[in-house]
Amino acid sequence: MVALVSTVAYLGLEARTVEVQCQITAGLPGFHLVGLADKAVNESRQRVQAALAAMGLAMPPKRITVNMSPADLPKEGSHYDLPIALALLTAMGVTDAEQLQDYIVVGELALDGRIVGSPGVLLAALHASSEEKSLICPASQGSEARWASGIQVVAAPDLVGLMGHLKGSSVLPVAPLADAVSPPSGPDLKQVKGQETARRALEIAAAGGHNLLMVGPPGAGKSLLASCLPGILPPLDATEALEVSMVASMAGTLEGGRIVRTRPFRTPHHSASMAAMTGGGLRARPGEVSLAHLGVLFLDELPEFQRNVLDSLRQPLESGEVSVARANAHVTYPARVQMIAAMNPCRCGNLGDAALGCSRAPRCGSDYQSRVSGPLLDRIDLHVQVDAVPAVDLARAPVQESSIVVAKRVAAAREVQRKRLSAQPGLRTNADLAGDLLEAHASPDAEGQTLLMQAAERLKLSARGYTRVLRVARTIADLAQAPAITRGHIAEALSYRRQGPLA
Repeated sequence: MVALVSTVAYLGLEARTVEVQCQITAGLPGFHLVGLADKAVNESRQRVQAALAAMGLAMPPKRITVNMSPADLPKEGSHYDLPIALALLTAMGVTDAEQLQDYIVVGELALDGRIVGSPGVLLAALHASSEEKSLICPASQGSEARWASGIQVVAAPDLVGLMGHLKGSSVLPVAPLADAVSPPSGPDLKQVKGQETARRALEIAAAGGHNLLMVGPPGAGKSLLASCLPGILPPLDATEALEVSMVASMAGTLEGGRIVRTRPFRTPHHSASMAAMTGGGLRARPGEVSLAHLGVLFLDELPEFQRNVLDSLRQPLESGEVSVARANAHVTYPARVQMIAAMNPCRCGNLGDAALGCSRAPRCGSDYQSRVSGPLLDRIDLHVQVDAVPAVDLARAPVQESSIVVAKRVAAAREVQRKRLSAQPGLRTNADLAGDLLEAHASPDAEGQTLLMQAAERLKLSARGYTRVLRVARTIADLAQAPAITRGHIAEALSYRRQGPLA
């Protein structure tokens, strides 16, 4: 007899069914695990044996063979412990095979028989829902699995409790559905003194989902402005929240099964490696650009990042996804992010400051700025100079608009874009406009087109730069609730394009 239990293998944000087959035959005692398993899966033999011993069960003195089918699909992770244990218990006659045929099973086993959490339970639950099956998972992740609608979730704290539930001698409590939470969104824009141009650029970036680069001396307020962005972005809708939570589930950062409605705001340090930024490692986990999906990726001190790390962001910023290719895996993660970057004009930060002066100007600035490639800068829609605010202006600066006031204008502009793109699945903001959609919704009037053509010739705009000016102009018009793009909208959009050195 061969006992069968279904589980899943994760390939990016895709879950595939894996059948765990267990057979006990006469022969020399041994526990053999086959099916292209990695080290963590192979080590499950010791965890399963210890967990059964904690239940008072001994391994049969026979040849035990566990196969995970399809055998050519890589198996990675500790979530195979529980399905292997249940397949073995079924083969031993401790539980009935019919009790498990309608379940997808995931979970890691502790040596004392407890079932502990493992990454990816939300993906397993969604896969179980698509297969019209139920899910057995750790009790600590039952709330997370409940977000997948239409399935029964058996959230077990330990192996003994699960066996009692399956046999009908006890009933496990139903896992509660955790409330979605909205953590604090950061500083308020009214804390920013001066910087009217930068505030306006931040509002445009929030309204249209555009990338933004702020250049200025240390202490000018670049990081404060960036940290204010989450407070003016609209909350995630139900579909977006589920997408973000799937990435967080794969990364193991979805705590307590609570789905967050606030858009992600990731701030990796400039020492981050390429694997940390784009994803990778032994199990090809999502990187910062995927963890910021549908949110903000803030890169402070932009030139301090490694050149190859920055260039690895060029493809995700353009396509909205990142492909991680490794010898044992090739997976794709979503990466539709809004990149906000900040940098000094030179290493010392004093380039262009007449009072302080840069002792190595202009070489200091050119060497520093050359660390960021032109193609990456071309993918940034808004370039804004953030000058230092004099102390006297800080003391006399009038009260600025709060984030709540700005957020209302951003939400109104986003609603216009939502209606405009409602028939286009996957497109959400003006930053997604391309091809026929760009021509249909972002074509300026005659005067605006004339100005754009003159600027394109004078500034030597690339095709990408040309389309990005139109996208930004469309957002500026949406903020003004204007149906057409005029010369004024084009002029403001052009003012945010890079026109030479960043100083």
